Amino acid sequence: MKRILLFLGTNLAIVLVLSVTMRLLGVEPYLNEQGLNLQALLIFAAVMGFGGSFISLAISKWMAKKSMGVRVIEVPSNSTEFWLMETIRKYSAEAGIKMPEVGIFDSPEVNAFATGMTRNSSLIAVSSGLLQKMTRGEAEAVLGHEVAHAANGDMVTLALIQGVVNTFVMFLSRVIGYLVDKLVFKTQRGTGPAFFVTMIVAELVLGVLASIIVMWFSRRREFRADRGGASLAGRQNMIAALQRLGSLHLAPLPEKMAAFGIAGGGASGFKRLFMTHPPLAEHIAALKAGQ
Repeated sequence: MKRILLFLGTNLAIVLVLSVTMRLLGVEPYLNEQGLNLQALLIFAAVMGFGGSFISLAISKWMAKKSMGVRVIEVPSNSTEFWLMETIRKYSAEAGIKMPEVGIFDSPEVNAFATGMTRNSSLIAVSSGLLQKMTRGEAEAVLGHEVAHAANGDMVTLALIQGVVNTFVMFLSRVIGYLVDKLVFKTQRGTGPAFFVTMIVAELVLGVLASIIVMWFSRRREFRADRGGASLAGRQNMIAALQRLGSLHLAPLPEKMAAFGIAGGGASGFKRLFMTHPPLAEHIAALKAGQ
């Protein structure tokens, strides 16, 4: 689960910083001085929305290394590290991408993640718990799953989707704020406090709704990465790896990295809309059905 939530959190922080900066520089208030200029507002929202998304993407690998304490393997120091490097090298060649950086992070939990700005400049890291608790076949399936994420360009596609939803959230929240300010509070010149309060509330509400779209995308890409992992490491190994994850009763992962991993928590009802990963049972059922 770690990839998506770290990306979303970084994206939100960057968008807020950009928004405050544009306000201090007088760019955003300028859009409202002579009435709401929808064309200029849309351009502003797109620049801010995609800017935040792609800055988040650009620093995603650095953030992952720092937040998870990833030790990048430069030269293998033991047989396990040699096997890890060679397996990822083999799968990367089969998937048609450049060799990613490979790292290990200390955690008793079984997990792995892939991130990076492009499919050919990615990072794949595994937990020490995965190396200790999984068989080689199961671990190879997890590595295949993560290589598939990198080869599919999931982070780039996520950045594009996040940029689109950022744009609409910023655009619509300002339109709503402007209409409430003018029609409800009857502000005659410029914009009053009602505009800023309404805009912030609308941004929060629309941001939550937008995250549902991003989470839906994340869940769909997990099924595709499963198929990629099955193609690289074997369908039975991929199924066995997912079954092993289900038997380990994984503790919740750090929130900022939750969408980077191979497995996510279960949820039902309304909470399901905010899941970054489908339940493991659905992963397994889809693989068994050949989907």
